[in-house]
Amino acid sequence: MNDYQFKVVKVEGEFVWHRHAETDETFIVLEGDPLHRFFRGGPTGDGSIVLHAGQMAVVPKRCRAQAARLRRRLKLLLIEPRGIVNTGDAAKGERTVENDQWI
Repeated sequence: MNDYQFKVVKVEGEFVWHRHAETDETFIVLEGDPLHRFFRGGPTGDGSIVLHAGQMAVVPKRCRAQAARLRRRLKLLLIEPRGIVNTGDAAKGERTVENDQWI
């Protein structure tokens, strides 16, 4: 839609600290354990949020964020402009997924 991608992703374990300099990061928890999301340098400083299935959050651009250690798999819907790398400014690693890749 309008050059945005809607990505259904499954996350388990700990994600890397990262930021997206050029866009906000929007996600909706579809199912699984609550998502604990930590952030640094947001509009109101550092903090965390907890989201349950059906809840949505927006991490502002340039804000560093990380998902907490997840004991079980969590399914999310990410809404991002086309071409955004899932690990943002973090070095490419085992959690980096090339765009348009089905996993």
